Amino acid sequence: MSVRDAYRLADQATFGATETLIAGIRTQGAAPWIAAQMAASGSRYTLGNGDAIHKNTQAAFFCDLPAYAGDTCWRDWFSSQPLTWDFYRNATQGGDQLRQRVAFALQQILVVNNLDVEGTYGLRNYHNALLDNAFGSYRQVLKKVTLSPVMGDFLNNANNDKDAPNENYARELLQLFSIGTCALNADGSLQGGTCAATYNNDTVRAYAYALTGWTYPAGGTTAWGCWPTGANCQYYGGDMVPVARYHDTAARTLLSGVTVPANSTAAQALELVLDSLMQHPNTAPFVSRQLIQHLVSSNPSGAYVQRVAAAFNAGTFSGGGRSFGTGQRGDLAATVAAVLLDPEARGDTPARRAGKLREPVLMFTGVLRALNGRSDGEALGWWWGEVLRQHVFRPPSVFNFYPPDYPIPGSTLVGPGFGIHNANAALERLNFLTYLLYWGGSTPAAGVPGAFGTGVNTQPFEADAADAAKLVDRLSVLATGAPLPAAPRSSVIQAVEAFTQANNGSTWQSERVKQAAYLVFSTPAFQVQR
Repeated sequence: MSVRDAYRLADQATFGATETLIAGIRTQGAAPWIAAQMAASGSRYTLGNGDAIHKNTQAAFFCDLPAYAGDTCWRDWFSSQPLTWDFYRNATQGGDQLRQRVAFALQQILVVNNLDVEGTYGLRNYHNALLDNAFGSYRQVLKKVTLSPVMGDFLNNANNDKDAPNENYARELLQLFSIGTCALNADGSLQGGTCAATYNNDTVRAYAYALTGWTYPAGGTTAWGCWPTGANCQYYGGDMVPVARYHDTAARTLLSGVTVPANSTAAQALELVLDSLMQHPNTAPFVSRQLIQHLVSSNPSGAYVQRVAAAFNAGTFSGGGRSFGTGQRGDLAATVAAVLLDPEARGDTPARRAGKLREPVLMFTGVLRALNGRSDGEALGWWWGEVLRQHVFRPPSVFNFYPPDYPIPGSTLVGPGFGIHNANAALERLNFLTYLLYWGGSTPAAGVPGAFGTGVNTQPFEADAADAAKLVDRLSVLATGAPLPAAPRSSVIQAVEAFTQANNGSTWQSERVKQAAYLVFSTPAFQVQR
């Protein structure tokens, strides 16, 4: 396996290439490395406080109670900031990189946010479920998401009443989480070349009725009791549970020829809802295309989408001498393996239309990991996450930070990441490199559990500083998998050679490394993943 191809797999399947990682992939081979990653675990969301916010029996706001009052009450009990700490610590240092990358893709498809839902322990449960099910069944993912009380609050399906069903979750379940709005061919293209609607409002209403009758798990208490009558108080410590008095029992016609019979329970209706979605011909290409976009390329060919969708439907995939999946429709291990081992993902020379803009989160982690760095996450949320409009766990709506079909002006291509990119963002990406290389990153912040700041270690590269070409090529492999094209390579080498012992004294080696790293990671060859 070539260095370039090993780099490409590291870039697609982890939060950033390292020299050790590239060497390890070359030794193992793509399929064995993927199989080993699917067997790895360990990354969890653990920081932040517990469920006391939903067990408050005093007639006062939680953070006004003497036992909990303080400057960090909202942060530690209600916000997603503790998850941000865990996210970046795991992303920059964790061993189960592929699990984390797939979970990150799933959280951008099956979106909840901390703008509309508050409760650190509930958000923690939701995102741990995505880690747990990253290589399981997409049906199980949909079931866990549907029964999540966090999603129940976010899209109004908790305590949804048959007498006036809220359609919000039903609509997004169809539109964003499973089949999409337009009838698709197996390769993800529009049937007939135009958008033929996959559902109408009557369909949405049928799903909304079928999904009524779920309330919070037991465990929550308030000073005023629970509402509505017969339902549980707000609580995020588990899956939602059925409450028969609020579940619709009329027969309902769903998609894929599935009908919910009269007098079905909430649990029976949910299984039929999942049957209808998993059997729908749109689900495989709709989900597969988005996984390809998040991991490999914004504009996959129809043939690529069709091959991955076939693995999704079959629940199995074989490649590189390995077999993946259990044979269950929607098996994510098979689907992800098909994404990463496809001919369009592998090899040294991707097609012209291949690749994608490196979204801010992957830019942060890619630079940190390449330069022997790490982050405790504190600087990458409210600071750099806000500056570059990708503050993890805080997308502005259920439509994520950017849409999967965001058009690139002047072309027929889409570029999801360009939905949050502009001239200012391009400059801020350079400022992030300045922050790491010239400002020294961030020191540990007081009050952050286990803080160690954000920073890189460029010292190991100083051994090659005397040979500017060797230094630039070494860093270029970490940024792009290969030396830069001749013209930019020559310019970067020239800029690095400007630092000499005669002019810069004892710091000339470190200055050369910083200059080389700044210029190499500023290039379009790094900013656009290919």
